[in-house]
Amino acid sequence: MYHLIKIIVFIAFKIAFNVRFEGRKNIPDGEAVIYASNHRTNADPPLVACRGKGKFAFMAKEELFKNKLFAWLIRSLGAFPVSRGKGDTGVLDTAIERLEKGRSLIIFPEGTRSKDGKVHRGHSGAAVISAKSQKKIVPVGVVFGEKLKFRTKITVKYGEPIDPNEYIDQPSDPNPRQLVKLKNRYMADIKQLVEGGETKENDDE
Repeated sequence: MYHLIKIIVFIAFKIAFNVRFEGRKNIPDGEAVIYASNHRTNADPPLVACRGKGKFAFMAKEELFKNKLFAWLIRSLGAFPVSRGKGDTGVLDTAIERLEKGRSLIIFPEGTRSKDGKVHRGHSGAAVISAKSQKKIVPVGVVFGEKLKFRTKITVKYGEPIDPNEYIDQPSDPNPRQLVKLKNRYMADIKQLVEGGETKENDDE
């Protein structure tokens, strides 16, 4: 059912928007990774996931779980609740657990949606999760104009994976400076994907 839902979501996006996907060859095969993406709209998680590889997990604000039916649906798709602004350290443990079980994680390092389309300052959560889980980070850029509407042109770009071992010496107790370097790397890659213009490559077939 999971893969069927991904196909349905992909078709729905192709109908609703002029969407294309680039760089799927950059996504490692047969392993869970962390997709670190810029954040424009609530459509970003399914946009990133529908052409990603394997099954996914993603953080969702706890308010979305109040409706039992909707909560069941998003839980079945890999969502788990997060209490924003409450310092919920258990969320990191849950994310690492999902990765260890083979589900790729979608995370938005900026922490909130960008209103102007630019990539803003990111947080180190993805770096911590990557360091402790030893899972690679795939930077993602979701690119479109000022507003998302019917047949808007959207490009989802998957960048080259980043290996945390290139930055982190001790995964069990990562050095804060090394975490910042890792964070700066994936934020720079995301920014490049968003601002770097289009390519001729199209992976949405």
